[in-house]
Amino acid sequence: MTETGVPDRPAKDRPWVMRTYAGHSTAEASNALYRTNLAKGQTGLSVAFDLPTQTGYDPDSPLSRGEVGKVGVPVPHLGEMRKLFHDIPLTGMNTSMTINATAMWLLAMYQVVAEEQNPDLSPHEVAHQLAGTTQNDIIKEYLSRGTYVFGPEASLRLIADMIAYTVHEIPTWNPINICSYHLQEAGATPVQELAYAMCTAIAVLDQVKGSGQVSDDDFEKVVGRISFFVNAGVRFVEETCKMRAFVQLWDEITRERYGVQDPKMRRFRYGVQVNSLGLTEAQPENNVQRIVLEMLGVTLSKDARARAVQLPAWNEALGLPRPWDQQWSLRFQQVLAFESDLLEYDDIFAGSHVIEVKVAELVEGAKAEIDRVQAMGGAIAAVESGYMKQNLVSAHAARRARIESGDEVIVGVNRFETTEPSPLTADLDSAIQAADPEAERAALASLEAWKAQRDETEVAAALAALAEAAKTDANLMKPTLVAARAGATTGEWAGTLREVFGEFRAPTGVSGAVGVAEAGAELTAVRDRVRATADELGGRLRVLVGKPGLDGHSNGAEQVAVRARDAGFEVIYQGIRLTPDQIVAAAVAEDVHLVGLSILSGSHMELVPDVLDGLAAAGLGDLPVIVGGIIPASDARALIERGVAAVYTPKDFGLTGIMGGFVDVIRAAHGLDDDR
Repeated sequence: MTETGVPDRPAKDRPWVMRTYAGHSTAEASNALYRTNLAKGQTGLSVAFDLPTQTGYDPDSPLSRGEVGKVGVPVPHLGEMRKLFHDIPLTGMNTSMTINATAMWLLAMYQVVAEEQNPDLSPHEVAHQLAGTTQNDIIKEYLSRGTYVFGPEASLRLIADMIAYTVHEIPTWNPINICSYHLQEAGATPVQELAYAMCTAIAVLDQVKGSGQVSDDDFEKVVGRISFFVNAGVRFVEETCKMRAFVQLWDEITRERYGVQDPKMRRFRYGVQVNSLGLTEAQPENNVQRIVLEMLGVTLSKDARARAVQLPAWNEALGLPRPWDQQWSLRFQQVLAFESDLLEYDDIFAGSHVIEVKVAELVEGAKAEIDRVQAMGGAIAAVESGYMKQNLVSAHAARRARIESGDEVIVGVNRFETTEPSPLTADLDSAIQAADPEAERAALASLEAWKAQRDETEVAAALAALAEAAKTDANLMKPTLVAARAGATTGEWAGTLREVFGEFRAPTGVSGAVGVAEAGAELTAVRDRVRATADELGGRLRVLVGKPGLDGHSNGAEQVAVRARDAGFEVIYQGIRLTPDQIVAAAVAEDVHLVGLSILSGSHMELVPDVLDGLAAAGLGDLPVIVGGIIPASDARALIERGVAAVYTPKDFGLTGIMGGFVDVIRAAHGLDDDR
């Protein structure tokens, strides 16, 4: 008790690291945003890189057109990394970098910038003061995000090299962040999310052990530095139980499979971004309460609490959040951590029968699925065979079907759709931030200037040494550091390894996916229209679903392809990362009736006109093109004026209705009467 008779309050636990996922346009603009967010109380950085950086291309690559600075910050060389962290002391910062295929390269540049910031310390001393995380989980890239570069074997080799290097040289760095987050975004059930994340961890740890780069004594340290990046959906009780199931499974696997004795090394360490898949374009103000509920699922249970949390903004389904929107999401965390009494108590779910039963159910289901994957040869075999991807596409199709039928309620989307005008979206064009249209030009100028001042002989020697090392079993982190110090670029580093390792195209999962189990009246009616229109045109209707540019988020395109197949269309879907020229060539070769483009990276205003122009040059100017993605209303109007037949955005959740729109567009293009 205090002297005034007021009861003492218990001491609070230390709160989790609070981040916002940020980066856009240019390194200078992103640096200003980081310093502003840190001043507002953010306690760690979470860096979003643009797609060329993630997939190993420089801004001057034809594949980078329209993508520079759109979904993150471009970092094509060491000079831009210096600008990104200007006046941010890296030896005192905890930085999470969402980077996978090029993780080794970005970590090398990060380390070199830290060395430059601390000229009085040796590189060894600087490295020992760095703290943070590289995502570096390539397996989920084959399954959901699509920013892989190399095949599974080479990718695992790079991951193992990074882990071996950091455990010795950067001991407080988390070299991999195994991501179940993106699995849920791709449709994973909680059981699949648990199982596939654990299978990924097993594949990584087996690779490290088999590489011979880490002693048995140091292997426990490797396990202790493995972290996870997890999704939290709006089913808050189930998500809470999922996190407790993760803790139980990880403790068991690391103890029984790898013999880790120290309980601290077996601790399930995870960061989280709550679910973006469930954020809606319709009534986006409802996203605020969704985000808060999702945050509670990973913070209320002390025994399974996240170590770092980053929250999306309420308007992410509309476009790029503004700084104020990111501040609002940061304040959600701060109110919970500092105003509530949550951190004063032990685990509030301990002893709950309901929680215990649900956790046991999830653990049992996950173990069974882990056993299935391990029996087929592990995570890599399950990727290469398409088993995991097919299961995710099927699970996502089932979720979409539940939403369309109303069995799964989305407030403001398929129920309670009547709404008052929202002051938050009264001016849609100002409700989001536009990416800087000059970002690509600035990146190209920066690249040209960088190459003009470097020693080309030194760069060539460094890249040649990297290539030679890649042909052996040497650890590639050290030659990568040499290349970074010499001034090589992101595209040059990745291009050198592409020459040695080759590239890889992951299975799409569409052909074997289970779509709509039972066709209702709406789908049956669309099938009848597809069949009748095909008869009038003298052949089966063919639809090309294309993913132009570097955007690897293929979940929507896959669901469109599966539903189009269920509606009776012949579907041509060749996967992600196609150039406009490749899409045009496929349209010509397959003699399609409709081209559907899916673009979620914001590059629609550059890539769609390229496809339209290519079709016109190929004599297919009358072939209808439709576009889907996160597309502001003003851009949608401009695309229609440019010749696009229809634009779909996240508010158009009814896939069967979209299939009916396909028929409408095809009939109009061929001058057929309205058949409805």
